Amino acid sequence: MRVLIATIGARQARLAAPLFLDYLERIRRYIPCELRDFASEAKLLAFLDAAAARTTPAMLLTDSRGQALNSEELAGAIGKLRDGGLQQLVVAIGPADGWSPEALGRAQLKISFGRITLPHDLAAIIAAEQVYRAFTILAGHPYHSGH
Repeated sequence: MRVLIATIGARQARLAAPLFLDYLERIRRYIPCELRDFASEAKLLAFLDAAAARTTPAMLLTDSRGQALNSEELAGAIGKLRDGGLQQLVVAIGPADGWSPEALGRAQLKISFGRITLPHDLAAIIAAEQVYRAFTILAGHPYHSGH
């Protein structure tokens, strides 16, 4: 399984903040992980269509109307996808005006970081930290320690 953290219309220079890069490197201890910015939602959906291999990539969308999962529940959902043979998980942040019905319909999971609105770069850092936390939970690493 590979993880792609995808943003829509964000500037990669801002997303390449030291904290984000730190979590990206931490995730890579467990699984290959990359960041990619797409110019539009349509470009992301086209990428998903083109990336289909043995399995179609699963899309986890961040959306204020999504499920508010705790870290263990998110880890369980990611672990189930991984253990089911999924080749690629796309964790997507954006776009600024919200996801289209098409994107929402294609998502395997819609999660919320709460009802507040976050800037793209902060949401990307939170997503990266939660992906890292999920893999530490799945590996039994003490990083999470149940809190």
